[in-house]
Amino acid sequence: MSEHSRTSSKFADVDDTQETRSGAEERIEIRDESEHRSDDVQRHSSRIWERFCMPAEWEPHEATWISWPHPDGISFPGHYKEVIPTFVEMARAIGASEILRINVRDAAQEAEVKKLLDAQLPPEHLEFYHISTQEPWCRDHGPIFARNEKTKDLTILDFGYNAWGEKYRPFDLDDKVPSLIADFLNLPRVEPGIVLEGGSIDVNGAGTLLTTEACLLNPNRNPNFSRDDLEKILKKFLGVSQILWLGDGIEGDDTDGHIDDITRFVNQDTVVTVVEKNSADPNHAILENNLKRLRAMKLVDGRPLNIIELPMPPRIEREDQRLPASHANFYITNYSVLLPVFGGASDQAAKGILADLFPTRTIVPIDCRELIWGLGAFHCLTQQMPAL
Repeated sequence: MSEHSRTSSKFADVDDTQETRSGAEERIEIRDESEHRSDDVQRHSSRIWERFCMPAEWEPHEATWISWPHPDGISFPGHYKEVIPTFVEMARAIGASEILRINVRDAAQEAEVKKLLDAQLPPEHLEFYHISTQEPWCRDHGPIFARNEKTKDLTILDFGYNAWGEKYRPFDLDDKVPSLIADFLNLPRVEPGIVLEGGSIDVNGAGTLLTTEACLLNPNRNPNFSRDDLEKILKKFLGVSQILWLGDGIEGDDTDGHIDDITRFVNQDTVVTVVEKNSADPNHAILENNLKRLRAMKLVDGRPLNIIELPMPPRIEREDQRLPASHANFYITNYSVLLPVFGGASDQAAKGILADLFPTRTIVPIDCRELIWGLGAFHCLTQQMPAL
């Protein structure tokens, strides 16, 4: 996930370089296709009136999906062995709460990971799928699970994935993950027609979505789509009625400013947002600007956001590169919250804040000083599958 580490996207059936556009609605109706790799290929025709809704992360999960890393991957240069204990801790914490579904390359990798995890979590909570990936960042390359608003059926949203603006190649295997999961689960699959990573959005399950201009409006994703185009597509496929836009992301974040490193919904009207008190730190002004924006924002019903400040960890550098350590990259399971910690005074403060916000869940702090070498933490690695 970094310049040292994370080194073709699909845009539905639209060639953006040749397209004459009359608005996002034309693109939206182009395709809702699910290909099951068997003798029969099933296709689900798109209908412009079909709408979908993405549940909030704290709503009940059937499972959590992750993609296990590879020694030959580029996410943890020189530190693959050192990061595996963090993956085991993450898996154990998730598996104590719900089914953990792991993408592995083949039977050999399945056996290797099974050996690491068999004693760590209940066997009924551990499933393996032979889905090859280049890197482990399942939040961004995995499916987004949504419900058809009319039928309530679970549907896989297969947004295009281009490795954060084609920063790191190859990414063809990662881009195929949603379609392969749809095959395994026999779920309908919809291609909304834009590039979108799951870490770039956060929803409250009640009509509001948070994102950043730095990421979603970056021309390295969807150069021929305007802000209005993107809003129409997000509203249709994620079941929201308003988009709240923050500005930039934190220093060291190679995703161009993913929201899951800075501001997160913790219930329908409350967000936690990271702040940097040191005015000499480059993150200070960035995060103050985002905080100012949040204070001016309102929910769908006109109420202001309830804003809780979350401290930033101490600055972490490796090989002269700042790493995007953030307590906001937590992951909510059915019974716990996995909290990235980094060995500083902010760890206990962040744990206390989240404990107050999630009184029915256990806060599980896990040291991420090795994991952050890949420029991501638990939210970046996971993708929730809502309960039916």
